[in-house]
Amino acid sequence: MRLIFVYNANSGKLNTILDSLHKITNPSTYQCKLCALTFGYFSEDKIWKDFREASEIELDFYHKDEFLSKFRSKWLAKFEFPLIILEQKGELELFLSSEELNQIDSVELLIEEFKKRQILC
Repeated sequence: MRLIFVYNANSGKLNTILDSLHKITNPSTYQCKLCALTFGYFSEDKIWKDFREASEIELDFYHKDEFLSKFRSKWLAKFEFPLIILEQKGELELFLSSEELNQIDSVELLIEEFKKRQILC
């Protein structure tokens, strides 16, 4: 079993800088709630990092361009980013949609969501 996290941001240093500036100057219009929950302006959130490092299941992280390059699928085309996918026995299923992630207001609530859905990391 593994969780696949897909950020609504593209890879690369320039994109990282632009995303950080966007978070600082206009956070209410920032397009990636998963990024906002798990990363501050310049580094990974400490609570999230501790949770991630203590995880007992595999966690993989992709920017949307990396993910689409690796997992081209018509099934995935119907979803918006960011999202979290659960992979079990080679099958992919949506774990948390963009809509659901947008309702989560803190990294602590995100972690609680894993526990509530019985994915104890």
